[in-house]
Amino acid sequence: MNVEMLQVADAVAREKSVERELVLEAMEQALKTAARRTYPGKNVVAEIDRTTGEIRLFHVRTVVEEVEEELNELTLDQGKELDANAEIGSEFREPLPPIALGRIEAQTAKQVINQKIREAERDRVIAEYEPRVGELITGIVKRVERGNVYVDLGRGEAVMYREDLLPRETFRQGDRVRVYLREVRNQSKGPLVFVSRSDAGMVLRLFEQEVPEIQDGTVSIQAIARDPGSRSKIAVISTDPAVDPVGACVGMRGARVQAVVNELHGEKIDIIEWTDDSAAFVINALAPAEIERVLVDEATNTIEVAVSEENLAIAIGRRGQNVRLASELSGWKIELMSTGEEKERRHEEVAKAKSVFMEGLDVDEDFAAVLVNEGFYSMEELAYCDVADIAGIEGLDTEVATELQNRARNTLLDQALQKNSEEEGESTVSLLDLNGMTREIAEQLAARDMVSVDALADAAIDEIEDIDGLSREQAEALILAAREAAGWFD
Repeated sequence: MNVEMLQVADAVAREKSVERELVLEAMEQALKTAARRTYPGKNVVAEIDRTTGEIRLFHVRTVVEEVEEELNELTLDQGKELDANAEIGSEFREPLPPIALGRIEAQTAKQVINQKIREAERDRVIAEYEPRVGELITGIVKRVERGNVYVDLGRGEAVMYREDLLPRETFRQGDRVRVYLREVRNQSKGPLVFVSRSDAGMVLRLFEQEVPEIQDGTVSIQAIARDPGSRSKIAVISTDPAVDPVGACVGMRGARVQAVVNELHGEKIDIIEWTDDSAAFVINALAPAEIERVLVDEATNTIEVAVSEENLAIAIGRRGQNVRLASELSGWKIELMSTGEEKERRHEEVAKAKSVFMEGLDVDEDFAAVLVNEGFYSMEELAYCDVADIAGIEGLDTEVATELQNRARNTLLDQALQKNSEEEGESTVSLLDLNGMTREIAEQLAARDMVSVDALADAAIDEIEDIDGLSREQAEALILAAREAAGWFD
């Protein structure tokens, strides 16, 4: 029986791919649990000899300062009677007769062993695969259920959900499959390993395997945008000026990129050289379409791209795929239009800007056109730019530039006050009605979105004391006046 115990432990360890010692510890815990029915109340320890398989049971009593459990604890004096060297914390073991495992005891022991082994398997799977998240691994298809593929990884099982498969990709039991280890999740029912073939990381790792320059760090992949099974775009850069990053990824006669394409069942791959120049990068990302003009708007993270009529469909791509992937790759919102639409939009923007300047600055159409030609398209741009930018326009000097900027600021202030008056009602006290308020101060408050008495009343002194021409005492007085006008002290 004793030898059989060790043989069982060895068999279970091999079957479950866990350590033999762990199985023996589980058996000891099971025996301890079963022994509690035979020796109720006693602190029992079970041991299995690792060489002979002999089972030994002990009643363990501990020396404590104050005895609370007489069955399992001893006073220091009692301990010294058994061993003169005893001290607080010393343990004494008394051998117990072996127990007979009845049906209930055997069932309890089996449950304890199974639980311990499940915990060991969980820990082993976590330790094995969690550090490998983001790697490519190869497994064997174990089964397919409801479109989900379960993959045997050798020392664990992984699941590849239907959305992680490439479109029209099917597997049968026994197929070898290369997958991307996407996530390891520890759940109450056990660890789950998730793998994918549609993740962008799959493309990254495949290129790492095929391109030595990526492995040694000479070439790196900066960004990937993927429409699984159809098309991927990757942006690459080289740290060595002598190495062409695109050519390195393509390989001789396209051998390297073709190996990746074959693994992904014909998925097209566009390789683009990455650059800091956002406009140039977007142009490259929209290839093979030929771009006519590009306008970058950093404020809205938008790039407007104009292409000829014959290139518009190419730039958009099938079902918008090309422009969508280019936008995802670059991180910019891309607005595509034909050159005709672009000209019409520019004409409308110019006409609108000229009209705004003519009305707000009281200038003629020719003067407004000069401002637009110099790149000013809104009253805000004119009001809050450096005066030197306006004075640099041919035919203007600092005096005229300052006057224009003052007019622009006055117009913006009047518009803000008018808007606030309409929203709050005609009875609302205007910002300019406050004692000590000037248009210059009001303009600077408006630039900070303080265009109403209520907004100024809610402000703290340190929010406005840095305004030009305003001392701390004046700031305190203005805020107090605003609070009085807002009815704070009624």
